[in-house]
This record gives sequence, C-alpha cells and structure tokens, in this order.
Amino acid sequence: MADDRIRRQIAFLAAQLMYQRFETEYFTAKRKAARQLGVEYRYRPADLPSNREIRDQIQAMARMHEGEKRLEHLLDMRIEALRLMRKLTRFRPRLIGSVWTGHVRHGSDIDIHIFADSQSIVTDTLDDLALPYEVERKRIVKYGEERVFTHIHIDDRYPYELTLYPEDKAHYVFKSSITGQAIERASIAELEAFLRSENPDLDLDREVERVEDHVDRFELYRLLLLPLEGVKQNPRYHPEGDALYHSLQVFELARQERSYDEEFLLAALLHDVGKAIDPADHVLAGLQALEGTISERTETLIAHHMDALAYVNGTLGARKRVRLQQSEDFEDLMLLRELDSKGRQPGAVVCEVSEALEYIRQMADEDDLDE
Repeated sequence: MADDRIRRQIAFLAAQLMYQRFETEYFTAKRKAARQLGVEYRYRPADLPSNREIRDQIQAMARMHEGEKRLEHLLDMRIEALRLMRKLTRFRPRLIGSVWTGHVRHGSDIDIHIFADSQSIVTDTLDDLALPYEVERKRIVKYGEERVFTHIHIDDRYPYELTLYPEDKAHYVFKSSITGQAIERASIAELEAFLRSENPDLDLDREVERVEDHVDRFELYRLLLLPLEGVKQNPRYHPEGDALYHSLQVFELARQERSYDEEFLLAALLHDVGKAIDPADHVLAGLQALEGTISERTETLIAHHMDALAYVNGTLGARKRVRLQQSEDFEDLMLLRELDSKGRQPGAVVCEVSEALEYIRQMADEDDLDE
C-alpha cells in the first residue's frame, strides 16, 4: 500500500475509533479502519500506519476537544495513580502508558504493571482494600504469535488496568507497541520525584490524602443499588421481581426517552435506593443516603415520585396537587411516574449496574470538559 493518502486516512479513522473508545487495541483499530475504507492489504506492518502515527492523531483530537482540561485531568490522574501504587507497594508497581507519558485523553485509564507469582495474592489485597475489580485474561494473536495477558480492571474514581507479570519480570525491559523502544515507566519514588519537580508548590502528601478522602459519587451509587437485588417486592404491584431489576428497567426506559439528561437518568436509576435502607420510608432514606451527591433537580424528582403516583391515582390532597402542578418539574415527574409504572415487566432485558453508571459517568465527564 504505497498511497500515503490512504495510509493517513486509515490512521485518522483508527484514531477516531480509539478516541471514541470503540476500540482499545491499535492493531484491531487499524484493521477495522482499513476494512471500513474498503482497502485490501496483507497484514504486513508496512501496509498500515504505525501505532505512533495513530497515537499522534489521537492526541490532536484530545487537544482539539478537551483543551486545558486535559492537563488538569493529567495531574489528578497521576496523583490517583500514586495513591494506589503506595497501597500496592509489595507488588513493585510501575506506572506506564498515557498517564505517565502525558498522552491522556478523555476516557484514558491508569495503566500499572505489577509483579507477583500468584494472582490470588493481588486479588486478596484488593479485597482488603474494598476495591471493586474484574480479572480478565486476554489472548492476543499478532502476526501468528499468541500471548495471554492477565489484566485486573479496577472501577474507582478513574478506571485502572493492572497488568500482572511474574516477579522475575520486574526488571525485564518491555517494548512499546507504539515506539518499538523500551516502555517508559515509573516506580513510586520516580513518580513522586517527578510530581514534586513539575509542581514545586504542590504538597504531594496532602494531595494524596485529599483524593483518598474523596467520595466517588458513582461508587456510592453502586453501593446503594446493589442491595436492592435482595429487596423482594409485592408481586401484586411488582410482578417483575426485586427492586434492582425494577430500577434498571426504569433506567432503560428513561435512556430511551431522555438519553441526554443526566439528572433525569439518575433519578430514574436511584429513585428506590432507600428500599434497602428503610422500606417504611424509602424516599426519605434514599435522599438522606444521597445527600450532597445529586443535583437539586434530581433530588426533587426522587422526593416527589410517590406524590406523582398519588396524583395519578387521585389520592393526593388538594393543596399538594396544586403545588405539584405548579412545579417547574411537573412534566418530568409525570414522565418518571409513567416509566416507574412501565418498568415492571417480567423478563425485560436490562443492562448491568456498572453499565448504567458508566453511561451516566461518561455524560458527567463530557459536561466537565465543556465547562
């Protein structure tokens, strides 16, 4: 493929696929981009743009779409990386990837190499730290060579990907798939020294304490939602089953109606979280648990979703009825009420809690970048 124009088109399209998180592997993104362009090639490296070419395109997109916010996120992510690395000291963690090199973009995760001869030792440590994680064994076939990697994905304030290697690989020189050179990586001491040199006025230990004390609202939402699976409801009113299944149904319906409305989607997903705390007054219990983590509008929708039911049933008092009708959120309340009633179908297909939260989190992240 000697046409440089086609090569640049493949690089641009592959970068789009990776920037928008449709693909995470350079090689796969290149192949898909070539197929979409209708280009025939023979899987030779020289036929396709290099990983570096695609990386440069991704960075150009990040600079254009994210601006100065990208640099603020970079510092925050490096401090977050240091916080976790300190907790995993025994596994000799090494920060790699975009957070170390500075090539972050929206949706970047924090990549860390760790070294242990037993996966269970690592996962036991994560359990002790109360960090939610998933283990993935990824089989990669490239140019006829097969390799299997163990990745541990941690769902925290930022997503982490820990790659586990045997202890005897701690000093091994890994090669970058982008540059072909040794992977740039940093130990705890190297990361601390770098952060202090780049930010001389930064009180590093205090910043680590700050992020340690930070409450990730999406983690709070997850912890409030999961117990709903054990809340069995009256089959007369809820033939679908448990309260979590119901909440996810309402979220799915809300996503169809208001896919762009973060506050409404949160109200749909979280409206019944109080049922696992105090079934006698689930609205008040839920609002108390969510205090400080939701907007005033989301709070209003949750606070009055049972009033909306009484309004529809004709059992709401006259004064409350008038106040509800005069509320600027009246139409949204009526829609939430409608979806609450519809979200009671046995056998309905719903997403996982993690998917619902990630959908809303990405929306919130995009709003932050627009500010």
